[in-house]
Amino acid sequence: MPHKIGPKKSLRKNIKRRQQNRTMRSSLRTLLKKFDALLEGDAPVEEKQKAYSEVTKKLDQSAAKNLIHSNKAARTKSRLAAKLSKATATS
Repeated sequence: MPHKIGPKKSLRKNIKRRQQNRTMRSSLRTLLKKFDALLEGDAPVEEKQKAYSEVTKKLDQSAAKNLIHSNKAARTKSRLAAKLSKATATS
């Protein structure tokens, strides 16, 4: 544990930021799982496309806040777009 004022404040900030990042990352993963479940289900095409736009928006926001790497966001969006295209083609 730090003894000086500056490092104590840094520790408090790091703990708070870590908790915020964990909750945001968890909500992103939950959203991705819900999107995958939606693709597997019998939802209408419009609903799938709306969910895709929400997921891509969340990925872009996460990348902008450095929660995830921007390349990971782009890669995930590309894979989700391919899944969406395959799911809408069979529907």
